Amino acid sequence: MFNFSANHLLLLSRMEYRTCVVFLMKDDSTRRVYRLYDFTKSQIITSDHYYCVSGKVNSADKLYLVIESVKTDTKHSPDPQLRLEWTAREKRP
Repeated sequence: MFNFSANHLLLLSRMEYRTCVVFLMKDDSTRRVYRLYDFTKSQIITSDHYYCVSGKVNSADKLYLVIESVKTDTKHSPDPQLRLEWTAREKRP
């Protein structure tokens, strides 16, 4: 197992499965997209903030980025235009 950490992450999607929650997150600085696994189902991540995420890379036969901690990225705040788009998207039926 190896450690990983990433900053400036925005939530793209969230899928809940029987054994875990999978977050698809984009690093706004590098434009990389990560699939992060929360096997505890305890992380609360919303689409209106940037996040710093750290965890472990489990590379048995597949590569899993397993979340250990999540905190709001206080060094970066989303563009006000993005906040308007998120608000509009969340209010759609």
